[in-house]
Amino acid sequence: MSVAPKPSEIFHRAADEGDRRLGQSMLELVSTSFIAGFTIVFGLVALGIAHSLVKPQWGQVSQLAGALAFAVGLVFLIVGRAELFNENFFDPVATAFEQGELKAGAILRLWGLTFLLNLVGGGLFALVFGVAGVLPKGAASALATLAEEIAGRGVWTVLASAFVGGALVSLLSFMLKGVNSVVGRILMAYLVGFLLAFGPFDHVIVTVLHVFFGILFDAAVDFGDLFRIMGLVTAGNLVGGVGLVTFSHVAQAKGASDDDG
Repeated sequence: MSVAPKPSEIFHRAADEGDRRLGQSMLELVSTSFIAGFTIVFGLVALGIAHSLVKPQWGQVSQLAGALAFAVGLVFLIVGRAELFNENFFDPVATAFEQGELKAGAILRLWGLTFLLNLVGGGLFALVFGVAGVLPKGAASALATLAEEIAGRGVWTVLASAFVGGALVSLLSFMLKGVNSVVGRILMAYLVGFLLAFGPFDHVIVTVLHVFFGILFDAAVDFGDLFRIMGLVTAGNLVGGVGLVTFSHVAQAKGASDDDG
């Protein structure tokens, strides 16, 4: 039986992973970020199909079914080691603190390119699913309805939901360093993916792509809604992911190193 690593060891593993991510070549970063974008679309499509199959008979149980289906997309992403925007919050910041360097340029490069290429990869793949007949009719309708629900929420609701979503995905980054097997990584990814969709809580890439699906399927949403949601969710994700989870674990690691000293 493997022994669970101490928080300081988890932080050190995260710093090593962050150093790898910050040191990627342009080609590697662009390709892995693009891959993450289209990979997460599989989760959204699975969510829509599950909703459409379950809701006519079981009503609200469709949200549970959709969350169970969506989580598979996050498993694909984590096992494939692709670069998702929010999943990049914790590790690079851990690297900066462990090495005692700001690394602002490298971190902004990583975050900016990941954000952009996630949306490009996901958006292009969504266009494929937007072709008439590719998805079951009920799935397209379910995705359109869910997009309208996302766009119809108030500012503070979106910000609070995004705060939770950012915290969840950053917590996933931390927990992945605490497991020593592929099975453990799959379980962590699936549980967080389920919670993210079951809330539902906002992750900017997932949420924006969801609204984009709504536009493709003639929902009562437009690009104005998409960019408004993008700004609000990005802000909430950053505060929840970096401000709450990442800096809390930085403080934890610093406290542990002070005790060791």
